Amino acid sequence: MAKLKTQYFCQNCGAQYSQWHGQCKTCGEWNTLVEEIVEKSTKSVATKSKSSIINIIEVETNEEPRIKTPSEELDRVLGGGIVLGSVTLIGGEPGIGKSTLLLQLALKMKKKILYVSGEESASQIKMRADRLAEVKNPNCFLFTETNVEKILHEAKKLMPDFMIIDSIQTLQSQLIESSPGTVSQIRECSNEIIKFAKENNIPVFLVGHITKDGQIAGPKVLEHMVDVVLNFDGDRNHLFRLLRANKNRFGSTSEIGIYEMISQGLKEIKNPSEILITKKSEELSGNSVAVTLEGNRPMLLEIQALVSTAVYGTPQRSSTGFDAKRLNMLLAVLEKRAGFQLGSKDVFLNITGGIKTDDPALDLAVVASILSSNEDIAIPEHYCFAGEIGLSGEIRPVAQAEQRITEAEKLGYEKIFISNLNKLPKRKFGIKIEEISKIEDFVERLF
Repeated sequence: MAKLKTQYFCQNCGAQYSQWHGQCKTCGEWNTLVEEIVEKSTKSVATKSKSSIINIIEVETNEEPRIKTPSEELDRVLGGGIVLGSVTLIGGEPGIGKSTLLLQLALKMKKKILYVSGEESASQIKMRADRLAEVKNPNCFLFTETNVEKILHEAKKLMPDFMIIDSIQTLQSQLIESSPGTVSQIRECSNEIIKFAKENNIPVFLVGHITKDGQIAGPKVLEHMVDVVLNFDGDRNHLFRLLRANKNRFGSTSEIGIYEMISQGLKEIKNPSEILITKKSEELSGNSVAVTLEGNRPMLLEIQALVSTAVYGTPQRSSTGFDAKRLNMLLAVLEKRAGFQLGSKDVFLNITGGIKTDDPALDLAVVASILSSNEDIAIPEHYCFAGEIGLSGEIRPVAQAEQRITEAEKLGYEKIFISNLNKLPKRKFGIKIEEISKIEDFVERLF
């Protein structure tokens, strides 16, 4: 009996070793090397190649045809639709809505769809489809299988317009004798699927599990192999889900899609600003509205702050959806440059709706909320803010200020506070623009 060939693979980065080590030399992680059975082909590599060297000037360019999906939010993130022959990897927390999003896509698209599941039975998928109460696609076919050779054999017979595989970690190849989900299995199965997609010009969506630190499980090379990597995230305690592109060979990675989780599945949010801002019957202190930018999409967020006297010796600094270190920096600037004594007070900050953002233009709204709560004076509800604050107390300009102003004007706001260094077009806006240069001036103009 021939001796089995084995190699050691790092379960974190996918590096391969001939013998076991306590620490992976590539990524530096400890105790991540696992022995896996590998079977290497003995076929000789062909030296002949059909391709030849060509000058870049002589290369003919063709616009990639795209398949429009029923989801405008997904089309926006993908850059205008699904490119034929592309392979898209979508990852996210368990229960966030990855399978729901793709099943809704399969049920709505007027194409021949093959939905492959290695995690659910056909009856379970049908129950979920009935719950979504979507328009049924008569050309949506289900296949519950984990063997990649059988999946691709059936796919070649059916020749669908679009294929969904849920999930890549459940698949296994007969050529590799290791368990499903290991580095060698994921790499082999991905190679076969990508080869099938490119040869037959069939777009494929892969669902990927993620690790405890939010990274897609398996070798990092998986993300390099596919064309598009999407991340579906959000707080499961809130209704909103954000779809972002971490990698996109066919479009921008700056766009986001926003969905709301309801009992019938995922619903697209056309205008998130109107939903994320609370409708109040009376003005309350500590509330302000920031005009942020997610990719190229302007959006208004409500910032809430609570400043109170510290009960314990060390004051608390807590923030939800906003960087805690940046909050501490803004408090230091307020104390040093504007003269507010906040060192002995608790400060709590929250961005409503479970949205997380790192846009520096939120600085001005955060400071406005903190000052409003500290002075117990409500900010007029028709005011909004967009500005970055520097360490010396200066108000710095923000990107795409015109788009932010236009969005605030469209939603009926009367005044927006921005930096005086922003270069604005010479046209009349329907909203009053309050230009400020320093944090001291901002305090005087706000109250």
